[in-house]
Formats: sequence, C-alpha cells, structure tokens
Amino acid sequence: MLKDITLGQYFPGNSFFHKLDPRIKIIAMIIFVVGVFAASSLLSYAALTLFVLICCIVSRISIKVIVKGLKPIFFITVIMGIINLFFTRGENPLVSFGIINIYPEGLVSAVFITLRIICLVAGTGVLLTYTTSPNVLSDAIESLLSPLKLVKIPVHDFAMIMNIALRFIPTIIEETDRIMSAQKARGADFETGSVINRAKALLPVLIPLLATEINRAAELANAMECRCYNGGEGRTRMKEMKISFRDPVFLAIVTAFAAGMFFIAGVKPFGY
Repeated sequence: MLKDITLGQYFPGNSFFHKLDPRIKIIAMIIFVVGVFAASSLLSYAALTLFVLICCIVSRISIKVIVKGLKPIFFITVIMGIINLFFTRGENPLVSFGIINIYPEGLVSAVFITLRIICLVAGTGVLLTYTTSPNVLSDAIESLLSPLKLVKIPVHDFAMIMNIALRFIPTIIEETDRIMSAQKARGADFETGSVINRAKALLPVLIPLLATEINRAAELANAMECRCYNGGEGRTRMKEMKISFRDPVFLAIVTAFAAGMFFIAGVKPFGY
C-alpha cells in the first residue's frame, strides 16, 4: 500500500510543464494556491476543476499516478468533508436524525472543501513535484532566495535540506513498507484491534526505521565530506537555468487564472 504513495517522486517526461523553468513553476504554484483559496462559489470551483484537469492533461502524467498521490490525504479529506457536512448550519434541513441535521449549505460546503483539497494537491503536484527533479527544485529555491544572502542567511544550506528531504521521501516509504512486510511475516497485525493496539503495533516498525535513517544520514554526511562538499560557495551547475518564451506566457496564464478566481468567486448561480 505504501508503495502506491507518489509524494515527492519525480516522473521524467518531455511535456510543457517539464520544460518550464523551475523558478517560474514555484512562483506559478504560489499564485495557483492563492487562486485555489479564492474559490467560494459553484462557478469558481467549476473553473478550478477544469483548470486542474487541463494541467493534468498537458503534463502527460498518468491519471493513476495523480490518484495515487491523493491517497495520503484521503482521511484528511473525509474528515474535513464530514465536519463541514454536519456542522454547517442553514435554514431548512435536508435530513434530520434527532440532534443531527444535514442542511443544503452543509452538503455544498462538504463538496467544496473536498474539491479544494483535491485540486490543491493535484495541481501543486502536477505544477511542481511530479515534473521537477529534486536537484533542479533545490537550485530553483536557492536562486529565488538568493537576495537573503545579503543578510547572511544560509540559503544554500536551506535549499540542500529541502533537496535531501524530497529525495529521501520515496526511500523512507519503501523502507517502511519493507519493515512492515517483515513484521507481518513474523505475525505482527497492523490492521485489526483498537487504535491504541494499532499504535503499539507500529513501535516495532518505527524503532528500526529510525535507526536505519540515522545510519543513512551518517553515511550521507560521510559521503559528502569524502567528496569535499563545502556548501554553496564556488559551486557550479551542470545545467544553468534559463528563462524561455514559454515561461512568462505560462506565468501570465496562471496569474490570469488566479485573478479570474477572485472575480468569479462572487458570482453565485443557483444561490451557491
């Protein structure tokens, strides 16, 4: 099950999004997130969903991969939907069970929050993580934050930490799956019992996983020292980042999308 999680993975390709400058993609992702949170009406959520679908098609990332990327947020999405469904008040309830009342406003709010979370994760994944390698993303973050070097902030170190974190997310997931499979072969049960019992059953997984990652971190530090790694000073890149014609065009499209979301958010057909 853990192997299905695509969080932090990069999928090589030759699509429009793969060719974009990573710095532009980061800026576009921030603008996209602002547009997502501007959605508040039926028309704006329809526009948001259509925009994300178009991005998924243009990125040429498999729909199965994108759906797998939504698995880690499944329970969060369900919980948020339930909270909005049962705790949003209205005038005339659709369904009433004693003290439990479900209003049309609550149903609409639950659908909207579910769409918002799904579009947020799918959109940012397609715009950034799925189509940008960790090394390139690290260079882009360092480039965007380079003005902070003037106030002695270690920008390169921060970018390197982000790079290592993204790089080892799939490795940690694979290692966790391997340890859980080994524990199941020894009779461990992670799927039945109370929440407390399930939490206790995870201890034999967390302890060896923590020990393994500490050893891996030490090995990585030794490898970096053996290769005379000394931070960002004097460091060169194999591929220099360059802004092409497609980058400002895409940034303008995303900016227009976000501005349009603010404009149509107040348009509420059918009262929603």
